[in-house]
Amino acid sequence: MITIQAPKNYINEDGITAKVGEYVAPLAKHILIITSPKAWQATQDFILPSLQQQGITYRIEWLEDVCTRRRIDSFVAIAKQQQAQLILAVGGGRVLDVSKAVGELLGQKPVIALPTIAATCAAWSPITVLYEDNGAHIGPFALSQLPVFVLVDSEIIVKSPVRYLKSGIVDSFAKWFEFHPYLRNGDDGIAMELKAYAARMAVEIFKREGQQAVLDNEQQRVTVPLRKIIDAVIALAGIANSMKDEVPRIGAAHAIHHSMTRIPELHHWLHGEKVGFGLAIQNILEQPEAEVTQDLHWLLNHFAGPLHLDALGIEDTTYLARRIADGVKVPDKIAARLPFSLAKSDIEKALISSITTNNHKHNPFKKDKNLEYIK
Repeated sequence: MITIQAPKNYINEDGITAKVGEYVAPLAKHILIITSPKAWQATQDFILPSLQQQGITYRIEWLEDVCTRRRIDSFVAIAKQQQAQLILAVGGGRVLDVSKAVGELLGQKPVIALPTIAATCAAWSPITVLYEDNGAHIGPFALSQLPVFVLVDSEIIVKSPVRYLKSGIVDSFAKWFEFHPYLRNGDDGIAMELKAYAARMAVEIFKREGQQAVLDNEQQRVTVPLRKIIDAVIALAGIANSMKDEVPRIGAAHAIHHSMTRIPELHHWLHGEKVGFGLAIQNILEQPEAEVTQDLHWLLNHFAGPLHLDALGIEDTTYLARRIADGVKVPDKIAARLPFSLAKSDIEKALISSITTNNHKHNPFKKDKNLEYIK
């Protein structure tokens, strides 16, 4: 068995935000817009005239917290009350995930996704990731349909802080380094090979274009390298995430990420930053061939956050290592498909050894209120 899911249409076009009404009009005349205040501030001057020109009526609802089932249900109730015919999602991963789930629960109402940052592949991904109210990871909510349109506007994304793009790069290249151990251990199903091919292609793009794209983002210039990186973060990583078979798998770095979400002191870290830290720990656990380690370290050093335990901002590193290790939950039948141990004791040792294994550097990832920009 193999399943591949994808949006009906993916379009990366400069200025497409100002044309959103043209994509909505054939599908709906009354819509629910789910967005965040910062994302709407960055896009409303383009979106509203486009909707008005097409005679589309709308209601705007804000998402200012995490993606929870409670918030999803509240938007479903509003959409039913307003008889919304389509959900327009404008924002980052949380907004996109909530909106996809709302469309699903409304009986597969169409969703149009307009990502305002390139920090995850949420616009494409065939799941909505659910969290508790306190930000702790719960798990995926599977979707039977993806957006009818993913509209990517590099002119909007380029205005966001570069930290988001770096986080998206890390979350995307993580997929190759998480898939590779399964392949190395003989897990050669066609879905896994296809996932790995797409993920490896993204890695090559990041190595070739990533540094220039980061510089272009910092200078707010829309360039070919920046567009390629945005597509790799959203589309290529989304493709890799969208292929599955009957065998469940989880990446070790994402399992470590999930545990980190249960530690309130780390909530100011972005998703990709936690995943990057998880990759550094996975590399200690796995000890893969030199070429893989060399590629990973180059990418982490250029795009990731702190890679060692004592950079997390918590003084008691031994206690922190125990907390993270205790929270890593990977079913035995999945862990058995990997060529390294995910025992709590081994994860804890790897976390502690990261203090001296990785290069220490100043932690640039302190809590920053500006990170709410167009998220």
